[in-house]
Amino acid sequence: MPIAITGTGLFTPPFTISNDELVRAFNAYVDAENARNADAIARGDVEALAKSSAEFILNASGIERRYAMDRAGILDPAILAPRIPERSNDDPSIQCEIAVAAARDALADARVAPETIDVVIVACSNLQRAYPAIAVEVQEALGTSGFAFDMNVACSSALFGIGAARDLVAAGTARRALVVSPEICTGHLNFRDRESHFIFGDACTAVVVEDLARADAPEAWEILGTRLATKYSNNIRNNAGFLNRAAPEHRDAPDKLFVQQGRKVFKEVSPMVADLVAAHLADLGVDPSALRRMWLHQANATMNRWIAKKVLGREATRDEAPAILDEYANTSSCGSIIAFHKHRADTVAGDVGVICAFGAGYSVGCAVVKKVRGR
Repeated sequence: MPIAITGTGLFTPPFTISNDELVRAFNAYVDAENARNADAIARGDVEALAKSSAEFILNASGIERRYAMDRAGILDPAILAPRIPERSNDDPSIQCEIAVAAARDALADARVAPETIDVVIVACSNLQRAYPAIAVEVQEALGTSGFAFDMNVACSSALFGIGAARDLVAAGTARRALVVSPEICTGHLNFRDRESHFIFGDACTAVVVEDLARADAPEAWEILGTRLATKYSNNIRNNAGFLNRAAPEHRDAPDKLFVQQGRKVFKEVSPMVADLVAAHLADLGVDPSALRRMWLHQANATMNRWIAKKVLGREATRDEAPAILDEYANTSSCGSIIAFHKHRADTVAGDVGVICAFGAGYSVGCAVVKKVRGR
C-alpha cells in the first residue's frame, strides 16, 4: 500500500530577532556581569565573560536571524529569556494554539477535513507539560477522530513521527495521520551562554500522511521508506523535569536548559547521519546521483554541507540541499520540514528526495520520498 505525504503546514511566529539585536542584548549583559565581578576578575578568582558578535554567529552557524514567540524578554539584558504568560487551564495552551495553526494549513494543503484524521501525533523536542498530552488537546481543538499521543526524540521528532504515522496507516490502524511539531525552542535556550545563545528559533510544522489511494491532494510524495536510529550520548542535553523540585539546590543550574558540546556533536553525529542515509538509499535501490533534493535538518550550515557531500560524493548545490537556517535558525524538529515545505514547488513528478533530521539522543530520522502527483 503506497503511503504518501499529501500536505504540509507552517506556523511562523510574529517576531524576528536579528543577530545584531541578539548580540547587543548579550553584550550588555556581559558588560554588566563583568562590572559586577570586577574585583574577583582582577584577583583571578572569576573569568571575565567574552562578548559575542554577529560575525561570530554567522561563521559558526550560518544563522542570520530567527523567529520568536516573544521578543522583548529575549532582548532585555536583565531577563534574556522569553516571557510567555501562563494560561488558564480552560484556555488553549500556547503549543496547542500554534499546532492548530500549522495543522489547518496542512489539512488545507492536503484537501482533507479534520474529522477524517484518525491519529494526531505531536512530535517535538520540548513539551510544556507532562499531561494531558498536547496531542489530545490538539485533537479536541481540531475536531479530529481516533486517538492522539505525544512523542519526543529531540530534533528528530518530526521524522520519527512521520515514521510512526506511515506504519499506523500501513497497518490499517489509521486512514490518515497528522504529525505536528510545535517548537518553542527559545524557552529552553540559555541566552547567557555565548556558545549557544544564538542557535534556536520558534516555529511549528504539520504533515499529513495517508494512503495514496484515498488522497485527493493535488500533490503527493510517496514515502518509499523511513529509517530511524538512536545512540545514547550526553553531548546534547536538557535536564529540566519534574524531579528538579526534589533537588532544589540544582533547580536553576545551567543544565536545566539546552547544553551541548558542539565539536563532539559535529564529529560524532555527521558520519552517523551520512552513513544511515547512504545505507537507506542503497537498500531502496536509489542511487545518490538520482536525488533531486535533500531537505536536511537545519542546525548548522557546515554540518549540512559535510553530510550532503558525504552522501553525494561531491559538494551539493544550494538547490540540491536548500537552507532555511539563515532565516529561521535551528527550529529543532521543524527544520527539515520547513525546508521541505518551502522548497518543493519547483519539483516534478518522479523526483526523489530525502528528508532527514538528527539531534540529541543521539537520534537520526530519514524518509526517502518520491513525488508521484503534482506538476
